[in-house]
Amino acid sequence: MSQSASQTLFGDKRLGFFIYLGVEAVMFATLFATYIIFTPASQGAAPSEVFELRSVVLASVFLLSSSGTLLIAEKGLENGDRMKIWMGLITTFLLGAVFLGLEIHEFYKYVHEGYVISMNNFLASFYVLVGLHASHVAFGLGWMILLMLQLKRDLPKALFEEKQKIFSYYWHFVDFIWVMIIIFVYAPYFF
Repeated sequence: MSQSASQTLFGDKRLGFFIYLGVEAVMFATLFATYIIFTPASQGAAPSEVFELRSVVLASVFLLSSSGTLLIAEKGLENGDRMKIWMGLITTFLLGAVFLGLEIHEFYKYVHEGYVISMNNFLASFYVLVGLHASHVAFGLGWMILLMLQLKRDLPKALFEEKQKIFSYYWHFVDFIWVMIIIFVYAPYFF
């Protein structure tokens, strides 16, 4: 299928997806503003008591690396190299899954140390913001499983290309939100 035919066929889907990402950006901006307003809290735990640099750095390495490995799948898509697509998707999935496991462990640890969502507004806004991001990662992992099943089913090339491109926009957006979380949530209390 030619580029113009693909654009005509899938242009409305791309536009719809970009509108969706715009709505997601507004939602995350609202949550960032809420977090900034309520942090640090006037009572209860402060961010410097709760956050650990090691866990943030480790989680960041895994998630941000996954954007790089997704580029392998994107290159495979451009070149028609199914092996690169498989390698990129599987590696991206594994890195995202490790990130999600680290985030779940971080929340588990915080709760067991007594830093619960009801302690103060800082922790409530932290759990909602970072938890929503984690749910987006979990959704992306499910989406990757569907992509791999569709790749195995050997969908028509143009259809699979469009599905993977839209997924790539989503995954890079999720990684961008993580960078914003590092900058606005964690970094002010580490440096």
